[in-house]
Amino acid sequence: MLLGDILQFALNGVVTGCFYALMALGLSLVFGLMNIVNFAHGALFVLGGMLASEATNRLGLPFWAAVPAVLLVMWAVGVAIEGGLLARMRDAHILPVTLVTIGLSTFLVNTMLMLFGTEPKNVETGFSGPPFFLGDVIISQSRVLAIGVSAVAILATWVLIAHTRAGRAMRAVFQQPEAAALAGIPIARVHRFTFALGTTLAGLAGILLGAVFVVHPNTAEPAAVKAFVVIILGGIGSLPGAVLGGLLLGLAESLWGGFVSTGYMDAVGFVLVIAILLFRPSGLLGAPAAREG
Repeated sequence: MLLGDILQFALNGVVTGCFYALMALGLSLVFGLMNIVNFAHGALFVLGGMLASEATNRLGLPFWAAVPAVLLVMWAVGVAIEGGLLARMRDAHILPVTLVTIGLSTFLVNTMLMLFGTEPKNVETGFSGPPFFLGDVIISQSRVLAIGVSAVAILATWVLIAHTRAGRAMRAVFQQPEAAALAGIPIARVHRFTFALGTTLAGLAGILLGAVFVVHPNTAEPAAVKAFVVIILGGIGSLPGAVLGGLLLGLAESLWGGFVSTGYMDAVGFVLVIAILLFRPSGLLGAPAAREG
């Protein structure tokens, strides 16, 4: 029975870790490439879930039609925020940019409360059949969906970054921005593409969260904090680190909540961060140069 409980909590942790990994993947791109501490990332995460809830419940769209529609909206939101707001502050100090993202988060949260109400929302997937049984472990169809979609999205992002022209441009700007500019890479366009991609990944994570649990605007700030915890755990700017950090945090929270206490689950991430930073200041998969510095 103990082994079954461990496996069940571990599986639950993997599902939660998928949300964290997707959310942190987008934040890692924005933070690592653009050097923007985006505290609005949690609000964008929630916005994806809220829009998907409206699309599936109020408009009656099937899940597989609602998801691409919402992701297109999230991409447009990312382009609008970067082009209309952040691009004007590209050379500003990190502090005023951070304050702007905090204000943007507050604006988005209050707008969602006004438009969508104060009740938690779920995303209707149509997967309402019986759960799967793997021995003593139970997993619902919606959780299988969340794991599968997360895996595909993470793999697609890796292919984009590692094997496409856009990805090479993003890596060039991240590693040597001045040299990239001299080589003719359009820095402004790369920044806009990166922020839109990060926003879309956050929105997808919010959609999957709403499909398994519920979404609410007031979860935006805790979500942003957890995303920062994840990228610090994995290593700032490391995409594999964001995935590893997300899964690690999800597993740690689930096992702690299952066997110790749910009252301190939110503190688990900070304990992990302290432990990791004591021994590996750049995170689990941080670049060696960063660790030496």
